[in-house]
Amino acid sequence: MTTRTASAGNDPIIETRDDLLAPFIKGEKPPERWRIGTEHEKFVYRRADHRAPSYDEPGGIRDLLMALTAYGWQPVVEGGNVIALSGSDGTISLEPAGQFELSGAPLENLHQTCAEAARHLRQVKEAGDTLGLGFLGLGMWPDKTRAELPIMPKGRYGIMLRHMPRVGSLGLDMMLRTCTIQVNLDYETEADMAKKFRVGLALQPLATALFANSPFTEGKPNGFLSFRSHIWSDTDPARTGMLPFVFEDGFGYERYADYALDVPMYFVFRDGQYIDAAGLSFRDFLKGELSVLPGEKPRLSDWNDHLSTAFPEVRLKSFLEMRGADGGRWSRICALPAFWVGLLYDGAALDAAWDEVKYWSLGERQRLRDEVPKLGLKTAVPGGGTLRDLGARILDIATEGLNARSRLNASGDNESGFLDPLRDVIARGQSPADILLDHYETAWNRDVSHIYDEMSF
Repeated sequence: MTTRTASAGNDPIIETRDDLLAPFIKGEKPPERWRIGTEHEKFVYRRADHRAPSYDEPGGIRDLLMALTAYGWQPVVEGGNVIALSGSDGTISLEPAGQFELSGAPLENLHQTCAEAARHLRQVKEAGDTLGLGFLGLGMWPDKTRAELPIMPKGRYGIMLRHMPRVGSLGLDMMLRTCTIQVNLDYETEADMAKKFRVGLALQPLATALFANSPFTEGKPNGFLSFRSHIWSDTDPARTGMLPFVFEDGFGYERYADYALDVPMYFVFRDGQYIDAAGLSFRDFLKGELSVLPGEKPRLSDWNDHLSTAFPEVRLKSFLEMRGADGGRWSRICALPAFWVGLLYDGAALDAAWDEVKYWSLGERQRLRDEVPKLGLKTAVPGGGTLRDLGARILDIATEGLNARSRLNASGDNESGFLDPLRDVIARGQSPADILLDHYETAWNRDVSHIYDEMSF
């Protein structure tokens, strides 16, 4: 989640509706300036006993953050606590229970993206070696209860932890027990944004199936391949979901702004502190009628904060975020941006992907979203076949898109090799979760602790 590093006060007050659209318009870039931003989270555990370390215990999360300053990372402080790091490779931040996230820098090609991930993983593993910490690449804690997990000292998390049980039964699991991989991508115009948004939403269930990696809860199979994806179905319906309006004629910045205005608030950030505004209306804020800040109107930073508290399957800020994948190992951190860049950053590939999904109805798209957490690649798709069948065609399209980009490394390889882990999933008909469940029943003798040997970085 977003890490705040400065207080509102100097940025402009929102005066007009155009101010609300400004972040989206600012995101428009010509293709030569399109970049790739990859975010990936991992679980931190003590090697001695697999326990999740707290923030301030010796050798805990704070010490891990400070150990990384040896690599040039600069501390970000909130309330006297180091809660993030900034550097040339982006930002390292903490999820609510200490999940460790790299929000990578905007990069030109996938070779750079994968090199960035490799640098980060090398650094955290070296720091972890000195502290007795390991790192697990999964979509959900396989063996921890909520009560066993620590809470990080970030102001917005306290507000969210109080609010989540009011609006859904699984929001605390989302915050405390899940990890994801996401990719942030650019658009050229409002129309280009809309087309990419539609393709991204329609194909998000396929990404969920390809990256499904959360089949265990508290040491046992949970009946799902991506329980992380299922969790979002009962987190907060006012800020999650497949956004049917994106497929309506005329969709653009205005319509997304209206959606965001209707998303209930979480907080306002002032003077280094988070003010609890959970459940209140940003529309009231625009009128100077927010009960926790009477008479005050929002600034652009408040709007940007608010945009980061909507959690649909694809999210618009000054770029598009693809949000449907479970966390996973190193090769999968590289595979997710390869999947979406191949589809969305080449015009012919984008057209071909849209042709695959443009006739799906609202009900068909929602059914895919509802069924994929359990069925994965076996989920039936509109028109016949399964997500495995569709996935083979979509990966061919993504491959052609990456070939057309022709971004080569020093060895002369283009970016399409980063899709190999996904080609393997389609060829075998097994997601990472399917393989883990098979190992649980066979080699692990139903002892999920073996997952630490198999899925650690």
